[in-house]
Amino acid sequence: MEIKVGDIYKHSKKGGTYKILAIAKDSETLEDLVIYETLYENDLVKIWARPLSNFTEMVEVGGEMVPRFVKITN
Repeated sequence: MEIKVGDIYKHSKKGGTYKILAIAKDSETLEDLVIYETLYENDLVKIWARPLSNFTEMVEVGGEMVPRFVKITN
């Protein structure tokens, strides 16, 4: 799965939508990180980061394996 800045994704479990802001590197491990922004009201924080490997992995939803995040725009 290719992640591009500006793409919009939907979280398969929670349903929230997110905009990709950047692909970064962890300064300690050099692991790729996805930096993304919530597109819904969220009092906790608007900007999130997670490892690219976690962002693109498959998760179980309703007994079916699906991508954790599904791209909804180009």
